[in-house]
Amino acid sequence: MTATTTTPSAARTTGRMRALIEDVREAVSRGLPPDVTAYLVGEKLAPHLGADDLLTGAQCEPDPERYRQHVLHAESDGSFSLVALVWLPGQGTSVHDHVSWCVTGVHQGEEHERRYRLLPAEAGSGTARLVATEDVVNPLGAVCGFAPPGDIHRVWNGCDDVAVSLHIYGADISRLGSSVRRVYDLPADA
Repeated sequence: MTATTTTPSAARTTGRMRALIEDVREAVSRGLPPDVTAYLVGEKLAPHLGADDLLTGAQCEPDPERYRQHVLHAESDGSFSLVALVWLPGQGTSVHDHVSWCVTGVHQGEEHERRYRLLPAEAGSGTARLVATEDVVNPLGAVCGFAPPGDIHRVWNGCDDVAVSLHIYGADISRLGSSVRRVYDLPADA
């Protein structure tokens, strides 16, 4: 399932969001390896999750058909983007990986995630497959980060209310349209 995307507007940025963007800018500007950068960005994101003054009402609006991606900020040099994903119950992604490091934090509700490992095709079979390695429920305030490779997963809202998560990517999502590098249509554990 693909997302509906809204684009950023500086007029809709809250003071708390501006502070978060500045904190992320400082962490990213250090030029550290992707996994270390993701860790530092996660530390900057965590204190803001759940705060009433982080997002505007419009930035928490869902789409009845699919999860919605609100692009909140894209750094002018393309070094990072900040996105709010809004999920109605049952909405989710396909199995995918990413173009860059990513940090996610749950702002409202909870996100469910299934992580996978790609097994190459065995001799003679010709088909690679995905093996589920972990199921995670990320509650309000949970933060996780990763850097490719090894970032194959799917995410969905498994609770009974709207879920909102913030995603910070090491890429310009306003230009790319999505953080997804590849969607996997392979045999997989459910």
